[in-house]
Amino acid sequence: MKNIASLDDIINLKTTDIYFLRVKEILEKTGVNPFVTMEITTSTSNLPWIILSGLDDLTDILGGKKVDVFSLPEGTLFPSRDIRGIPIPVVKIRGNYSDFGMLETAILGSISEASGIATKASFFKKRVGDLPLLSFGVRRMHPALAPLIDRNSYLGGCDKVSSIIGAERIGIKAEGTMPHSLLLLFGEEEGWKLYDSAVEKDASRIALVDTYSDEKESSIRAARVIKNLNAVRLDTPSSRRGNFADIVREVRWELDMNGFNNVGIIVSGGIKEEDIESIKNAGASGFGVGTAISSAPSVDFAMDIVSINGKSKTKKGKFSGDKNVFRCPTCHRFVVSINENEICPQDGTKMDNMFVKIIDSGEILYREDIKKTREYVLEQMRWFPLS
Repeated sequence: MKNIASLDDIINLKTTDIYFLRVKEILEKTGVNPFVTMEITTSTSNLPWIILSGLDDLTDILGGKKVDVFSLPEGTLFPSRDIRGIPIPVVKIRGNYSDFGMLETAILGSISEASGIATKASFFKKRVGDLPLLSFGVRRMHPALAPLIDRNSYLGGCDKVSSIIGAERIGIKAEGTMPHSLLLLFGEEEGWKLYDSAVEKDASRIALVDTYSDEKESSIRAARVIKNLNAVRLDTPSSRRGNFADIVREVRWELDMNGFNNVGIIVSGGIKEEDIESIKNAGASGFGVGTAISSAPSVDFAMDIVSINGKSKTKKGKFSGDKNVFRCPTCHRFVVSINENEICPQDGTKMDNMFVKIIDSGEILYREDIKKTREYVLEQMRWFPLS
């Protein structure tokens, strides 16, 4: 594809902002190459939490460089500022500036979009709770980004993903239902039968029921045609559905009245966070979310020098000094400090230093375990409310 940069392009500074190349030329001409500490923080403050993600790509970019890199563990939920209002560094890089500084554009990009997707997915999962949440958003973004979208959707709490490559990279089975095109090509009932015979025996059987007829009537027919039907899927566009919760409520009632209590209802099609509660209360048993997650706003990370040759120094509006980040194991509040140890000012508990070394003099120490990271995310989500 013509419009996708390779890792070589990125490392060779072809994706960097042009002014960094001018800095590179100046440093080379003057022979100046100081040892610096740079940190990544965010000014995003209107969210209940942010999830750090994208360390797999960040380490690909910085691996082999003469740098040490520390970060919060991938999947950590954090506020933008600690309990004293100090911005929380999520990544800290030490090295000679010329060895990595020109990669700032790529470094920020590697975690900004990934963190945004993971964060948005977690908000949906918090609202959905124990019901299944499926990521359907890859069709809304460039296909080359499918693995990134599905990885971070899953990391943030989605239970299943729809793209084959995304599922393969994660190590799970891709999950989906059927497209409207199947039912247009063969008709509803024949399409349902062919779908039932085509999918693996252990795969969930979910029938799309909003192609032609009333959703209630189609749901009952689908349950009669597919003997082991797990769920029906309502994907009715907002322009046609009126009150979606009312449709779900009616379908649930009619399925129960006809003896199909075990058939669930999966809803999709432009689902937003604020829609979840009413649709869930109406009887939905699962959600497929696409655009709202895949096109989530990127986290507004910034990367700044905070120390030069061991001396604290930064620009105005930033906080100088080589810092550590601590989290209380009981109240889960954060403290940013230049100290090696901290006691929680809230409850007197010894705090955990959250920084983990992920690159040591260019050697990548980070090891991805996406399933454990997702479990870590879900555990932390129990600590914090959405508002």
